[in-house]
Amino acid sequence: MTIHKNPLVKPFVKWAGGKRQLLPEIKRYLPSKIKDYYEPFVGGGAVFLDIQCPHPVINDFNDELINTYLVVRDDVDSLIHLLKKHELNNSSDYYYQMRAWDRTGELQKRSNTERAARFIYLNKTGFNGLFRVNSQGQINVPYGRYKNPAIVNEEVLHAVSLYLNRLSATIFNGDYYDAIKSAKKGDFVYLDPPYAPISEDKQSFVGYTFVPFINQGIMPIRVGSDQISLLRGYSTIAINIIASICLFFLTIKVYQKNALNYNTGFNIKRIFKSKKR
Repeated sequence: MTIHKNPLVKPFVKWAGGKRQLLPEIKRYLPSKIKDYYEPFVGGGAVFLDIQCPHPVINDFNDELINTYLVVRDDVDSLIHLLKKHELNNSSDYYYQMRAWDRTGELQKRSNTERAARFIYLNKTGFNGLFRVNSQGQINVPYGRYKNPAIVNEEVLHAVSLYLNRLSATIFNGDYYDAIKSAKKGDFVYLDPPYAPISEDKQSFVGYTFVPFINQGIMPIRVGSDQISLLRGYSTIAINIIASICLFFLTIKVYQKNALNYNTGFNIKRIFKSKKR
């Protein structure tokens, strides 16, 4: 299947740790041919939306984020309509009113499209576009006070919706391993998990979901023979991997011929020091 890339297919939310600026370097390490594309920690989707491979399979543990991808795919016109309402009403008071939905039980009463519109609105108007929740799973990012936040980007939303539909994207919301276990020879897997804490200080980790990323098994330790053999058939790029907290990814280091790169630190500039083998 020939894919004609659409430059309007790009991230529709801001995302901490996004790789837009690193795309030229990342693309240097892509395999020449890709059957199916897998990204189990999709976040803002900078890589998969830029590559625009056939049959993308994406996943994330963040419920609200994945709900938003599904709504962009399935109900984009209604989503844009609601975003325009948010844009018209945008203010500090309105922001905190919308943010309070997960404190008052209102979020559970709302449709998937209303939740997605809220998610994008808070993302575009919250401080630095962060997504952070407290221990109760409540968004606690303060209002960003932007002069003219880009809350509605119709062209991008329509383009992403068309892309997700045209290529029959598979969208998961769960464990990263379940999202990639069907990968096979000729497929490409891009692994870019959320940043892990560098100390025992719980405050050093930005709350990506209400469940702590490391402690609750979102990235469980997987180092059995099945998991090692899983890496032998397809190409992989792994970024932001800390060997001390995820032994599974040590297999990427062992099977370097199947891993285009790996990183054992937090300095992004070190990601591409090792060469493709």
